[in-house]
Amino acid sequence: MKYFLVTFFLLLSSSSFATENIALQGTVKSSAEGLMEGVVVSAKRLQSTITTSVVSNQRGEYQFPKTRLPAGSYEISIRAVGYELSAKKTVNITSQQTSSANLTLISVKDISGQLTNAEWMASMPGSEREKRALLTCVTCHTLERVVKSKYSSEEFLTIVLPRMQSYVNQSMPGAPQMRKGARLMEEQGEDRVNIYREMGEFLAQINLHDRTRWTYPLQTFSRPSGEATKVIYTEYGLPRPLLQPHDVIVTKTGQVWYSSFGEQIIGRMDQATGIVKEYAVEVSKPDFPKGILAIREDRDGQLWIGNMYQAAIARFDPSTEKFEYFRPAPKDNLPSTQLNQVAPYNRNIDGKVWAQNSGFAGVHRFDIKTGEVETWTPFKDSKEQHNIYDVISDSKNNAFFTDFRQQEIGRIDAKTGAITFYSFPTKLASPRRGTMDDQDRLWVGEYRGHKIGMLDTKTGEMKEWPVPTPYSAPYDAMKDRNNYVWTGSMTTDKIARLNLQNNQFIEYLLPKSTNVRRVFVQDDAPEPIFWVGSNHGASVIKVETLQ
Repeated sequence: MKYFLVTFFLLLSSSSFATENIALQGTVKSSAEGLMEGVVVSAKRLQSTITTSVVSNQRGEYQFPKTRLPAGSYEISIRAVGYELSAKKTVNITSQQTSSANLTLISVKDISGQLTNAEWMASMPGSEREKRALLTCVTCHTLERVVKSKYSSEEFLTIVLPRMQSYVNQSMPGAPQMRKGARLMEEQGEDRVNIYREMGEFLAQINLHDRTRWTYPLQTFSRPSGEATKVIYTEYGLPRPLLQPHDVIVTKTGQVWYSSFGEQIIGRMDQATGIVKEYAVEVSKPDFPKGILAIREDRDGQLWIGNMYQAAIARFDPSTEKFEYFRPAPKDNLPSTQLNQVAPYNRNIDGKVWAQNSGFAGVHRFDIKTGEVETWTPFKDSKEQHNIYDVISDSKNNAFFTDFRQQEIGRIDAKTGAITFYSFPTKLASPRRGTMDDQDRLWVGEYRGHKIGMLDTKTGEMKEWPVPTPYSAPYDAMKDRNNYVWTGSMTTDKIARLNLQNNQFIEYLLPKSTNVRRVFVQDDAPEPIFWVGSNHGASVIKVETLQ
């Protein structure tokens, strides 16, 4: 089996496949450009939930290996901004010979439906401060909904923005959930109204209020080229269209697991078949929003989840399929309490697991044996806004937390409880999610700084790398064993890989609009494999680069 896997990845590593190994090949062209590089070509077998995608090379050629397309009939689709297929395309693939399909693209009449969130932000006028506020909108929906709206500034101020604020972050079109309590360390009262007023005036300038077309030209980014075309995507459709796979991980046993952001569910997916089995998570506060955010594995193969507004973390044993729940003290179980993140990986050090609480910008530590809970409130007396977004432990089970409203990383000493702060050079960088590597370096996505950030927890050194595409808003970051750091974006539909040896990025364009959250690198494969959930697309995506 090991020999087969190595041979398989050696096959993938060539820039083109031997003819006998090709299931489907062809060219992509248009009258405007001729043969086209950087077009994402997707093949989905009829009645299947799995879609495979490749990217055309500099000669306009694309190829699907036989190992990825079993015999059957496939629907073909493409992604290339400004273009669409000239006609619907279905291809029959057999195991005996290579099938061919040359694709002709035509220009779309209206490009606005194809722009990414980042392309809208690059197109519209406005200050960086004004545009930064839009990064809150894309948590729940695309910016296309905003710019195509017709609301006035007064309607934004009095109706739309207050309504948006009333929804929790796991809301999406078709599945809204109401907030039960405001976060205690964020704007309240008149401060919140002033935010609505300023934002409403900006939004009414960039949407279609009192106009039929936008007053600014629409900009698009260039298609992938060179190394960015050497990739294969596999997308697994999930059972329900409103299912939100926020976190996707692959365990040591090779099982794919996801958390459902808007439901009390975690799921396990079979890589070969795409078949899903789901497990119901307890509801302890029926009147409060539902949904699971973090899912992380500990060293014993147990899964830990952040149960969000249900005010708990939980441990799940895959062998017994049973949950065990841990809750903060009653005084910390407020209407705003929100336990999103959990850090179980180094609990073998002292038997304790860390979690954060977005409700009042706090950190909890749970003693798994005794049930004792300790709580830290680092910003209790602060006059600024704070949101502790993630908590990650180092090899000694010290806790490191991200302050999403500022630019700090905080450290809680596991033995003394003392708190130390480290500040990224980029002001209001908004470090969001992160992972600790085997050298105790913390890698994070700087969401409003549009950078990957690193804190060496041993030396205190901090570094930043700007992601090339404007307004990339990286959510998370993770380093693989080959010295690459990966991140993803809910604004660009791109996965970015940073080479730490030369500080160069490669950005891989995903086959469709993808609201990227948690990123995960399966580092025990012959070559690292990247996994992510399409949080608004009800699918799990696997990304394999062709070295």
